[in-house]
Amino acid sequence: MLGARCLLRALRSCSSAPCPRPKPSAKLSVRDALGVQNASGERVKVQGWVRSVRSQKEVLFLHVNDGSSLESLQVVADSNLDSRELDFGCSVEVQGQLVKSPSKRQNVELKAEKIEVVGNCDPKDFPLKYKHRPPLEYLRQFPHLRCRTNALGSILRVRSEATAAIHSFFKDSGFVHIHTPIITSNDCEGAGELFQVEPSSKIKVPEENFFDVPAFLTVSGQLHLEVMSGAFTQVFTFGPTFRAENSQSRRHLAEFYMVEAEISFVESLQDLMQVMEGLFKSATAMVLASCPEDVALCHRFIAPGQKIRTYVKKQLFNWGVDLHTEHEKYLVKHCGNIPVFVINYPLALKPFYMRDNEDGPQHTVAAVDLLVPGVGELFGGSLREERYHFLEQRLARSGLREAYQWYLDLRRFGSVPHGGFGMGFERYLQCILGIDNIKDVIPFPRFTHSCIL
Repeated sequence: MLGARCLLRALRSCSSAPCPRPKPSAKLSVRDALGVQNASGERVKVQGWVRSVRSQKEVLFLHVNDGSSLESLQVVADSNLDSRELDFGCSVEVQGQLVKSPSKRQNVELKAEKIEVVGNCDPKDFPLKYKHRPPLEYLRQFPHLRCRTNALGSILRVRSEATAAIHSFFKDSGFVHIHTPIITSNDCEGAGELFQVEPSSKIKVPEENFFDVPAFLTVSGQLHLEVMSGAFTQVFTFGPTFRAENSQSRRHLAEFYMVEAEISFVESLQDLMQVMEGLFKSATAMVLASCPEDVALCHRFIAPGQKIRTYVKKQLFNWGVDLHTEHEKYLVKHCGNIPVFVINYPLALKPFYMRDNEDGPQHTVAAVDLLVPGVGELFGGSLREERYHFLEQRLARSGLREAYQWYLDLRRFGSVPHGGFGMGFERYLQCILGIDNIKDVIPFPRFTHSCIL
C-alpha cells in the first residue's frame, strides 16, 4: 500500500507546470474529426497518409486517412500550399480550421493553413496505386504494405472490434480471463502436429532438454483452463495457437488465434451450446454496431452476395465417420445455409478428455461442433470426462496415463462436471465478413513455406 502511494506521488510530481504559450491546435483522429457536429472553425491538427491529391488552379484537395475509419477526411487548401512531395501514399501533418463542408457527401472538411510532408512516397515505385483495387491474392506478397489498402484496413478494424466484443461478452458474463502458456509439454489435440521449442544455440549435452522435457508451441489452452476451472467456475483465454500442418489451403494457418472457455458445474451440452450461441450473437451484434461501413465494404467488394444471416439453431445427429469440410458445408446448405449444431460424435474419433455417453453399441461422447456457412466448423466443444475411472481407462488404452497423472489428479481432488469449447477467431472473421481465404483476415499469415517478416 505504501509503495502504491509513493508511486502516485511520483506520478503527480512528474506533471509539468503550465507555460504561457499560444493554445496549440487540438490533435484529432480522422474518425473524431468526421464526427464533429456543427463545425465552426475549430483549430485542429490531423496526421495521416494521403489517399488522393487533386490540384486545381487555385485550390488543392487532399484526402487524408489515419486508419481510424474507412472514410478519409477532405483537406482543402490554397494552391500555394501544393508541393512536389505531396503524392499518393506520403505521410502528412495538416493544421487548419475544421469547417462545415458545402458538399453533401461529407459533414466537415479541414481548411488547411499548414501542410507538412512527414514522409515522402514515390508513386512510381509504390506497389499500391491510386484508384486501383488489387485482389487480396496480389496483396499477400506485400505483408508490410497491404494494411494501407481500404480492404485490409476494414478487415483489421473489424478484427480489433471483434476482439473487444469477445472480451466484453466474457467480462459481462462473469468469466475470469486466464493467460495460458504458449510453451507447453502437452499435446491437447493428440494429432502430433506440433512445433518443438529448442534454444537456437546448441546445448552442450545434446541429450538434455532446456526444460528437462520436450516442449512445444501450444495447440490449445484447454487443459490449462481445466486446471483453472477447479478454482474458478467460468474461465476463458484468447491467444495464439500453433499447428505444424503441411498445408497451404485457404483454411489453414500455422499460427492463428483461439477463443477458449471452460465452465464448471455444467452437465448438459445444451448449457454449453447456449454459451456458444450467446458469444456468437453478442460479438457479431457489437461488430455490426461498431463498424458497419467496414463490414459493408467487405461484403460489397470482397464477398459479393455474402450477407449476415439471422442466427437460428438446429440439432443434427450424424453417425459413422468423421466429418470433413465438404460434409460440414453440405450439412449447412442442407439445413438452409444457417449455423448448425452437430452433437454426439463416435468415441473413437475424439480425444480422451471428452465425456463418454455410455450409449450402447453406438458409443458416443458428449461433443458438439457449430458449423457455419462458408466456413464449416467454427466452434468445437464437449463435456469433459470428470469420472476418474473412466478417464484412467482411456488414458491407459492410449498409453498416456503416466504423462497425464496430473490430469487424473484433477479428478481426485474436488472434481466437478464441467465442459468447454474453442472458437477459431480467424474462421469467425471469415464467417461474418464472407472472406474466402483465412490468410486475408490475419495481419501476418504464417503457413508452410511462408514466414515473411
